[in-house]
Amino acid sequence: MKIVIANDHAATDLKFEIKEYIESLGHEVINIGTDSHESCHYPEYGKKAADMVASGEVDCGVLICGTGVGISLAANKVKGIRCGVCSDTATARLIKQHNNANMIAFGARIVGSELAKDIVKSFLEAEFEGGGRHQQRIDMISAIENGD
Repeated sequence: MKIVIANDHAATDLKFEIKEYIESLGHEVINIGTDSHESCHYPEYGKKAADMVASGEVDCGVLICGTGVGISLAANKVKGIRCGVCSDTATARLIKQHNNANMIAFGARIVGSELAKDIVKSFLEAEFEGGGRHQQRIDMISAIENGD
């Protein structure tokens, strides 16, 4: 799998740890930064990563900021993106199984590195339980996104 990873200054150290972990699972990781601790704007990184996912350039994305919320809000403004903030493995698994999420976010100030690795692994290993009520609900979200 090809995965984009993006972060703000609050999550630089955790990003490097998660990038290395994802690569150890056998995936290709595209790091779009930031690689600095200097204050930056998470919406820029969230949008850039989401654009890569939406275009099909990558299979999915991992976003990290202080809480995971801000960067996920930016990503979810991109058409076709379904990004959820996860602070536990059950949510990470379920957003893929039920919502067919294509991005995940978490907070460097909220979860530690070992839990973050478990969250990422749960997300990456989960599969969408396609069809039925789950697809119907995703279609409803897409209709809202399209202004229907």
